[in-house]
Amino acid sequence: MTFTKITEQDSNYNHLEKMTISEILTNINNEDKSVPIAVEKAIPQIEKLTEQIVIKLKNGGRLFYIGAGTSGRLGILDASECPPTFGVSYELVVGLIAGGDSAIRKAVEFAEDSTSQGWKDLKSYNISSQDVVIGIAASGTTPYVISALEKCNSNKIITGCITCNPNSRLSNVSKYPIEVIVGPEFVTGSSRMKAGTAQKLVLNMISTTTMIKLNRVKGNKMVDMQLSNNKLLDRGTKMIMSELNLSFEEAEKLLKKYKNVRTAIKNYTNGY
Repeated sequence: MTFTKITEQDSNYNHLEKMTISEILTNINNEDKSVPIAVEKAIPQIEKLTEQIVIKLKNGGRLFYIGAGTSGRLGILDASECPPTFGVSYELVVGLIAGGDSAIRKAVEFAEDSTSQGWKDLKSYNISSQDVVIGIAASGTTPYVISALEKCNSNKIITGCITCNPNSRLSNVSKYPIEVIVGPEFVTGSSRMKAGTAQKLVLNMISTTTMIKLNRVKGNKMVDMQLSNNKLLDRGTKMIMSELNLSFEEAEKLLKKYKNVRTAIKNYTNGY
């Protein structure tokens, strides 16, 4: 199969600088509308990878995201939101970016071109065959990511990827590739736009589905969320009110006692 770098193809629009603000916003929005459709087409691929993640995490494994630039930042974002949302350890889902933490805010020149650093970054977490590694790269050509997944394969670690080009080298080295073909960007080559949106949607799907299957959601509620601010305390109290048919004051007292929505509901139900 031939490799076509669709993410670098010329925009469907020209003379952007001559458009009005309204025209620019409308045209960006029109392009963005195509992203969920592209994601929908990739659901079978997303399902296969997510099934493997659930199996590994149920047996004590971890999930790693590894990427560069926008892709790396999106992985870190998704990983960092799992503990407060689902009450899991910060070590369960880990995001890595080429260039290290400083690259989260500022680009680190040529960091994505390293063919050895990705594996070194993973090894610092004592990566093993219990774990799953997802490479994230819109282009599907990032050396930092590809080389890391190659080493994972040779060490019998399950690999997946999220990319926006078909038949890329990254897809070819991934055991469970996800290809979301969103087409050319509004600004030619600016893959932080549609490609970034697609990656964010897929990451949301993977992590949320995994956490549901790990029993981190009850009904449709985040009963294991970290109660880190007044908004979440109020939300947690109302969850307990609804589940146990209690007054706000009674539910709040339970939550303050047990510090966790699930624990409060369980202990009250069991008469503790």
